[in-house]
Amino acid sequence: MNKKTFWLVIALMGIALIGLSCLQGYWIRSALELNEQEFDNRVIAALNEVARRLEYDEQLEAFNYLQNGYSRSFIENEVRQKIESGQLGNLSFTLRVEHFSTPSIAIDKDQLLDFLLDENACQCPECQAERQRHFASLITYFKGLDLTPIVERIKLPNLDRYLRQELKDRGIDTDFKYGVYSNRKRSFVIADGHYVVEDPTTQPTRQGYKNLYTSPYRVSLFQKDGTPPGLLMVYFPNRSSFVWSSVWQVLLSTILFILLIIGTFGWTMYTLVRQKKLSEMKNDFINNMTHEFKTPIATISLAADSITSPMVLTDTAKVRRFADIIKQENRRMNEQVERVLQMAKIDRRDFNLKIEPVDMHDIINSAVHNISLQVAQREGTIDMQLEADQAVIEGDRTHLTNVIYNLLDNANKYSPEKPQIVVRTRNANGQLEVMVQDHGIGMNKEARKHIFDKFYRVHTGNVHDVKGFGLGLSYVKAMVDAHHGTISVKSEPGKGSTFILRFPLHQA
Repeated sequence: MNKKTFWLVIALMGIALIGLSCLQGYWIRSALELNEQEFDNRVIAALNEVARRLEYDEQLEAFNYLQNGYSRSFIENEVRQKIESGQLGNLSFTLRVEHFSTPSIAIDKDQLLDFLLDENACQCPECQAERQRHFASLITYFKGLDLTPIVERIKLPNLDRYLRQELKDRGIDTDFKYGVYSNRKRSFVIADGHYVVEDPTTQPTRQGYKNLYTSPYRVSLFQKDGTPPGLLMVYFPNRSSFVWSSVWQVLLSTILFILLIIGTFGWTMYTLVRQKKLSEMKNDFINNMTHEFKTPIATISLAADSITSPMVLTDTAKVRRFADIIKQENRRMNEQVERVLQMAKIDRRDFNLKIEPVDMHDIINSAVHNISLQVAQREGTIDMQLEADQAVIEGDRTHLTNVIYNLLDNANKYSPEKPQIVVRTRNANGQLEVMVQDHGIGMNKEARKHIFDKFYRVHTGNVHDVKGFGLGLSYVKAMVDAHHGTISVKSEPGKGSTFILRFPLHQA
């Protein structure tokens, strides 16, 4: 997958994720709006039913009161006096008591008086029911004339019970506040199951009922009076939480699945990038290995052809010389193969350290001596500043020597000309610190992230201008870790690099 295709896949996946997120957001928003509308409808339906039941209770109470003989006689006289005095005017009643199934009818005052007070009137059940219904209507009407306060027309236990029952029956199981507002007194007279002490000078919004007063959930009470005497209002403090309760699970599931898709896609892209880099590094390794083996193979082939020449066979010195060349190049190839096999063992943790007291100053001197000739050929210098008071640690002498030699070899190879290498030691925090510094080409931030990866090599424009397989620093990191130490690097392009190794003085 080339770079262009890679970014195209990321762009398409990003567009798909954004589209999916927008669709899910639109669906959740629609569901939320639908839930809010359904909640509002259920609350209004519950309030209307409560108002109807309160009105029915008042009518039923008037009817029961009318059934009492003394009360009936008193009402008959009261009706007669008001009709005869003309106080009722052209009155007609259309109120219907739900206790009866017969529809109400409109009747004028004379017909009403005759119908209610005629002793010879029909006594059939239908007429009796009609007469009782109109008595109940009169009771209600007289109450309206007398302007009975709304607070006296509502029984608190009934109001509280009806409201809770109707809301619960409609699936609204959340805290709420309620109150009855008197249009006549312009204040709340009932709130949350108790009477409110009236204060004519106080506005309802300043009585502590601002949320209740501004609530959209309200219905008129006793609408039969013509002008409703008051309002029943309800306020839900946790309305938003209740409306969201049926959506948040879907919302969390949506977010979880989107994050899962993003995570899976990100991990897939990371794996592809990593595999691509590994593939490039392995191809680089194969190319380098081919180049490294090509030279000794060609040398061995040339030496072998020379030995078989009749002119050389008779010259013992030349035969010995060419045999030494073959032996040397063969040893060089064996070392390269051994290095690769050694890294394979390190990957499998298939190696044993021969732990013994080791003087790191002796190891550094030995490594510097071995590489000094190569550095001198490039007119370079190696400055040793061995300042550690305690340089003896517990470790494997061979591997530690290879570690220091690899760092010195890298410092030499990645210095363009006249290498200037500094090796410094000191004791810090109960550990031995070894620093190898050069003034070579340095590394950028991206290179510093991968220098300890197998087969990774810092490119210098020509893949073969610096020999190696990209295994040296990987080996160094593995050996430092095996000795329970740490390694870090500081580097800037064009200013060189400094490798810092820290070893414990004693192994666990």
